[in-house]
Amino acid sequence: MTDLEAPGSILVDRIKIVVAAALLVAGLGAFYYFATLPLVARVGMVLVGIAAGVAVGWFSAPGRQLVEFAREASAEVRKMVWPTRKESFQIAGIVFAFVFVMALFLWVTDKGIEFVLYDLILGWRHL
Repeated sequence: MTDLEAPGSILVDRIKIVVAAALLVAGLGAFYYFATLPLVARVGMVLVGIAAGVAVGWFSAPGRQLVEFAREASAEVRKMVWPTRKESFQIAGIVFAFVFVMALFLWVTDKGIEFVLYDLILGWRHL
């Protein structure tokens, strides 16, 4: 069992997460509680609450896992091969053409059903 899986460590991490959330809420609460202060001071209180919450959360195991996940995701995004401008326009053109063909198909189908229902079926009733 590693130190991250120890029961005491899990409890400490949960306490850190609760404290981090409380700091975030305290920053937001201060914004509304001190409504008479200038807006700059109130926004500063929110930013301090956010910074304190992030700082406390950073040192918990879930916080470290989140940072590691963000690093790995950033590395994966750098590995991606993005399409060229020409490929992007070609793909967009294909999508627009497909949408146009589908719209035309649905319009023809709708008009065909309308003709059958209103002109043929209901037209026979008036004879």
